[in-house]
Amino acid sequence: MWYGTSVLAVLLVPFSWVYAAIVALRRACYRAGLIESVSCGVPVIVVGNVTAGGSGKTPLVAWLVARLEDAGWRPGIVSRGYGGRIGRRPVIVDTQSRAGQVGDEPLLLARRTGRPVCVCADRVAAVQHLLREADVNIVVADDGLQHYRLGRELELLVIDGERGLGNGRLLPAGPLREPVARLAEADFVFINGRAGEIPGHVFELVPDRVHTLNGTETRALDEFGGRRVWAVAGIGNPERFYALLTGSGIDFEPVAVADHGMIDLDSLSAEHDRPILMTEKDAVKYPGCSRAEVWWVPVDVSMQDESESALMGRIEQLEATVQ
Repeated sequence: MWYGTSVLAVLLVPFSWVYAAIVALRRACYRAGLIESVSCGVPVIVVGNVTAGGSGKTPLVAWLVARLEDAGWRPGIVSRGYGGRIGRRPVIVDTQSRAGQVGDEPLLLARRTGRPVCVCADRVAAVQHLLREADVNIVVADDGLQHYRLGRELELLVIDGERGLGNGRLLPAGPLREPVARLAEADFVFINGRAGEIPGHVFELVPDRVHTLNGTETRALDEFGGRRVWAVAGIGNPERFYALLTGSGIDFEPVAVADHGMIDLDSLSAEHDRPILMTEKDAVKYPGCSRAEVWWVPVDVSMQDESESALMGRIEQLEATVQ
């Protein structure tokens, strides 16, 4: 509905006006100081988007954390922990945490980066807890662009290059969480995939060697070419994963699974005994799976040196704010 022509989207426009009024009022309250943003004492970089659904934020967060480490920083990560059951108190994620408790994306980031991750719906509380419990001097927030209570030094806005901004309408008539003008306020706009009419720094998500879920084997993705496989993508935009498989010459049958959702792998294999390929975000939701033909596909960020240098140059300027 949001990414095509839909009568329903038009009928929902009056509701989007109400939503727009709420967004504008909330923003005005923060600008006027009626609601305060909290500075946490270390640089905070927010990686978020203005659209509902997946845009590639989490892989970009993992990439950014690695670049920060290379530059000598001690980064930590905060996240809402969507899909988990953490309650109101901040929780530190470790590699043995369960996705059902802390959320799949924070667990993925903890395993991928090896850096401290804290989850809490209140991002300020998450940052403060992280600073008490871990050796951190810079924080990256996975999502939270609209969480204005969290003060931030840099905003990185991520857009899916394939889907763009959809019909350009605010929720619920369109995918936008904030008006299009919000793009101009971000410090950097990153485009995941092909660049369209939206100016920004383009990056690609490229696949690495795939791993069995039980950790016993790796192989190149294109080795699955010519075989029929199941494709499991419980992410915001599964079409991107399907396109990656298609680009590697893989014949697949998609499996319906909600964003952050799970499926019964045994039942799926019983229906047709064929390899199962899933995203890294899906893989963390199946701990202890011993099936040999279940594989997950990691992706890495690739971007031009000029874009990376521009971002890291801005981050170097934040060093003076470290206490």
